[in-house]
Amino acid sequence: MKPISKTAFYCCGVRMRDAEGPSPVCGDTYARLFMNEEGLQILAAFDDEPRPNASNVARHRIIDDRLRRELAADPKLLVVIIGAGFDTRAYRLKGGTWIELDEPQVIEYKEGRLPASDCENELRRIPVDFSAESLEEKLAPFAGRTRALVVVEGVFMYLDEGAIRELLLTLHRLFPRHTLVCDLMNRRFFEKYGQTINKKISGMGAPFKFTVDDPERLFLEGGYRRASKISVIEKSVEFQRAGIIPRLVLKTFLRQLAAGYAVHVFETV
Repeated sequence: MKPISKTAFYCCGVRMRDAEGPSPVCGDTYARLFMNEEGLQILAAFDDEPRPNASNVARHRIIDDRLRRELAADPKLLVVIIGAGFDTRAYRLKGGTWIELDEPQVIEYKEGRLPASDCENELRRIPVDFSAESLEEKLAPFAGRTRALVVVEGVFMYLDEGAIRELLLTLHRLFPRHTLVCDLMNRRFFEKYGQTINKKISGMGAPFKFTVDDPERLFLEGGYRRASKISVIEKSVEFQRAGIIPRLVLKTFLRQLAAGYAVHVFETV
């Protein structure tokens, strides 16, 4: 069995530190459950990356807030998380029918530390070898729902354009009416701010691949319309987790650059 992705431990670790800090942004108190000795060592390698760490937490909170609103409006909403890693939203948010998909080793480890049976919401965890198995077949039992919300967080930047197109086609076939929540980074932002974090993550076997000039285009041409776009950097400042970039600067000449890394909400058309 393949090892658990090091990026899964990194993302979980920054949420753990956030939850244990004086003013939590996400408050993911479950994150600590997954951080073993290996995970803590991986996290330590990012101690000198305060901006990416803060952005990671802000990204998660932005998606949390969107899901809270969606679930308040529709408590029976189907929420599908692709590449779930150590996501714990099914435990932290009220309502919804939840499906988490990730590699078998992630699902097995996660079940051993936080069983799906302990979740107050309905939760199904589905192991899938993304390199050899069909995501469409794994999700087929849930296809055709009146409406679904799909979360793809911290994933698209590691995929090439062909793989993203195929995933979007799969989602359209499975869920003709769905909302897609994801994060996208454009080339300008990557070249200005993403180089050092990419170097570390590439060293862990997960280099950035999808950082094109206009990442939205792929989605708008693929049967979606944009419902909202929220700058991760602006929200990070708002949450007071990245005071390195003053608010005044963001409001002036850096606003366009700050918009280069954002959480997007797309609706099917």
